[in-house]
Amino acid sequence: MLLFSSLCLLLSLFQVALAKSAVGDRLLVVLEDESQQGLYSKFWADLESRNFKLTFQSPRDDSLSLFRHGAVAYEHVFLTPPKSKGYGPALTPKILLDYVNAGGNVLLGLSSESGTPSAISSLLLEFDISLSPDKNSLVVDHFKYDTVSAAEKHDVLLLNRPGPLRSDVVNFFGGDGLLALPKAVGQTLGNTSPLLSPILKAPATAYVYNPKEEGETVEELFATGSQLALVSAVQARNSARFTVLGSLEMLQDKWFEASVKPIQGKNTKTANQEFARQLTEWTFKEVGVLKVFNIQHHELVASTKSTEKTTAVGEWNPEIYRIKNDVEFSIAVGQYDKTHWIPFTVPANDALQLEFSMLSPFHRIPLSPSSTTPNSTIFSTKFTTPDQHGIFAFKVNYKRPFLTTIEEKRQVTVRHFAHDEWPRSWAITGAWPWIGGLWSVIVGFLAFVVVWMYAEPPKEEVERRRKLSVSTATR
Repeated sequence: MLLFSSLCLLLSLFQVALAKSAVGDRLLVVLEDESQQGLYSKFWADLESRNFKLTFQSPRDDSLSLFRHGAVAYEHVFLTPPKSKGYGPALTPKILLDYVNAGGNVLLGLSSESGTPSAISSLLLEFDISLSPDKNSLVVDHFKYDTVSAAEKHDVLLLNRPGPLRSDVVNFFGGDGLLALPKAVGQTLGNTSPLLSPILKAPATAYVYNPKEEGETVEELFATGSQLALVSAVQARNSARFTVLGSLEMLQDKWFEASVKPIQGKNTKTANQEFARQLTEWTFKEVGVLKVFNIQHHELVASTKSTEKTTAVGEWNPEIYRIKNDVEFSIAVGQYDKTHWIPFTVPANDALQLEFSMLSPFHRIPLSPSSTTPNSTIFSTKFTTPDQHGIFAFKVNYKRPFLTTIEEKRQVTVRHFAHDEWPRSWAITGAWPWIGGLWSVIVGFLAFVVVWMYAEPPKEEVERRRKLSVSTATR
């Protein structure tokens, strides 16, 4: 039995090692219309070339389940929009939320042709993502569109690849070339959630339009310009990833390297295939995954054995420190890069920080890279424990867009000086006057006792007192 369990464990580890994803290779594709599967053959072939095991199932299939024996049955799910009102009882918004909370990754494709069911809108509202109340609305732009395929409707947007959000955020989706987004569904993102990040925003001249509305003008617009996100991402607190692709059609074979022409410019091939690869690499955790390999902390002990003052290393990872101890802390962090772990490099204008805190941080110190290993970077820092006893914790809390979170905590006790650890009084120059006064009193008292005990009165005086006492007695 033990041998069988060991073989199963080795087999599972071998399968994970073959997969390019950091968490597993099982991918469920929910596709209601099997005839649509051939439209995305290049997309499926790219996923299979990256060692993903694709399982195609209809949302109406009775055997469909995201969980098996209390664990996720698939590490990743790709949802295509259903033509009916929802995905059915196996893929309700609650079940999908439970799946994300269990660590599953989801790529949700939207399309204005099939419309957006209320079940999808309800699911996205849980992530603070809103869609237009008009189910068949799409994003149009009269200035940035493909003049070949959308000369009249202007519903095939041509956009540059997304650039970095900020200088301290890693960009996994950049590059050269144009993206063609046919019949895109726009989303608006809430401002309160730090877990939301737009990947691709609509241009300033774009707006949401319902082609079924009569009239040449639109009185009330759902959103315009950069208010609209065409591709957005949610990274949950457990680092599970949920990506919303506003244009499912951009993954079709005909749009992979299709020839498009903007209003001003020449014919050029789209970069949809490369962007789709980048998007799925991030969603299915082939990139942007951080891992802590090791955490160490120890006391720096001053050594005076030699003529020069040196520093020795104390016990590794002790549970108790003393106030005003010199401490060194180090953490080894690696980043997954498609097939293997590599040393993690902190983005520019950013820092990995250590907090030494009790109820609130007493120290917040940047961690600097000190050395590297083949699969990680070792960040370290030195500091002095505060003059405060209690229960403290080493905390590293690193949360950035598009990178999995690092949240590590190591608890230690900080004690007072022991009785024999305080410096002696004669080593403190400020105590010398008090020590001098104490010893002067002691010496004076002893001198007085000696003088009092051994000072003998003159003999004449003794004889006079004796005669006086005798005469007094005879009377």
